[in-house]
Amino acid sequence: MDKLNNMRVFCRIVELGTFAAVAREMNLSAMMISKYIAQLEESLGVALLNRTTRQNSLTEAGEIYFHRSKQLMDDFSELDEYTSQMGRQVKGSLKISVPIDFGGLYMVTAIDAYQQKYPDVKVMMTLHNNRVNLSKGSFDLSILVTDSLELGVVARKIAETRLCIYASPDYLAKYGKPENIEQLANHRCLHYMDTPHHDYWLFSVGTKDIKIKPEWHFSSNNGRALCQAAVLGMGITQVPEISAVNHVEKGELIEILRDFQIPPLSIYATYLQRRFLPAKLTTFVDFMVKYFSDLRYSEDRLS
Repeated sequence: MDKLNNMRVFCRIVELGTFAAVAREMNLSAMMISKYIAQLEESLGVALLNRTTRQNSLTEAGEIYFHRSKQLMDDFSELDEYTSQMGRQVKGSLKISVPIDFGGLYMVTAIDAYQQKYPDVKVMMTLHNNRVNLSKGSFDLSILVTDSLELGVVARKIAETRLCIYASPDYLAKYGKPENIEQLANHRCLHYMDTPHHDYWLFSVGTKDIKIKPEWHFSSNNGRALCQAAVLGMGITQVPEISAVNHVEKGELIEILRDFQIPPLSIYATYLQRRFLPAKLTTFVDFMVKYFSDLRYSEDRLS
């Protein structure tokens, strides 16, 4: 019995959810996949999976065995990649998660520059604003725009951006310009969803940070969509400067309430700490740090 192979099959069953999915991925029959799991459970003397006709779930022992096995599989994979890359070109596939606005505006050109130096690295970029659990293995690296970090990850700062309040000239001409945050209660607000602050907007008043919950009329998880709504005069929005910079340069949006601006948000490249970090990951992070530093945060447009 090849216990390492059976362990790998078990981990993929947990990750993909069904025997059939793993069988398709490995180009094997579902009966063979079932045989591998039976061999593994027999060797351990304990059931790892609760099987039903619709789904599989982990037993208590299976839960523990999965997390330790997944760590071992990741270590084996990283060790193989690390060793194979010694004295050879950096190569492989790198899966990264990036916030929608930052990824759309800045990461494509950054990745292009990286791949000119490391042409054998394939980069798969997923754009969304949800925080990902890197321990699940779906991504090698996650870019975060945040003022807080979770424990258990390595975070390298690559840039900064301000969180600002914007409105269109037409809106301000029609409804007036708020001079303080209390006056926002009398205005139509456009809300950025899926942020660490949830339904609140954050401001600095003196030495204190305060939160307000505006009455919003339109919301989105995309800063560029909110900026477009603000350009159309739909209301006032609070978004990272990276989302609004082009509209500000064109005169379509005006920054307001500058005296109540919060400290800049940091932009991090985050990844799990491993004993063996693959060269594709370390070179990418090092390159991003230098790339955005050399850009001077896109000519001072990020900070």
